[in-house]
Amino acid sequence: MMSAHRGGTRVHRLNILILMKLRALLVLALVLGCRGRPAAQPAATGERADLGLRDPKDSADSVLKTPRVISGPSVVVFWLAEADTLNPEDAAAAYDELSAATEGVLDALTAFDIKLLPTNSETVYVALPNHKRRPILVSGLDYPFGYVLIEPGSPERLLTGVYAEDELMDELRAYFDLPEDTTRAKPKVTT
Repeated sequence: MMSAHRGGTRVHRLNILILMKLRALLVLALVLGCRGRPAAQPAATGERADLGLRDPKDSADSVLKTPRVISGPSVVVFWLAEADTLNPEDAAAAYDELSAATEGVLDALTAFDIKLLPTNSETVYVALPNHKRRPILVSGLDYPFGYVLIEPGSPERLLTGVYAEDELMDELRAYFDLPEDTTRAKPKVTT
């Protein structure tokens, strides 16, 4: 609370930071409440689940435009607005390849508790132990789409452009130190 003196009496006013924090919490609650359930497995007709990175309406208030804050092992797949400047056929092909490779490694990510987070934001933040954030800028790179591999406490790995599923899996194994057999999760240590 802030206070001011008026004619010898103290008047209390609400601190603007408190209002900003309340608003941020409300926005966070709305975002978390609006998250959909995981999509069902794609049908055997060859259709793949869409990452949802390409918004045909190009909504300025899309949740994907909000920068992600990473606090655990994660793979951030990004598709920036600059990709819309590509030839539409090239952009569609790149998006399909990005989606296919991502879908191909999803089971391995799930098995090892590595989050897959899509974003259209130009910045990703890594949560630090001192309640600060370290920014990672993904704009201005070779390609306006790709992946950021993040293990808090370690340097991130930026993969721009499209990767074949096996190449992406090799990158994931090397960065997260995953075994060749990614069908089984690492044993959990209990004390």
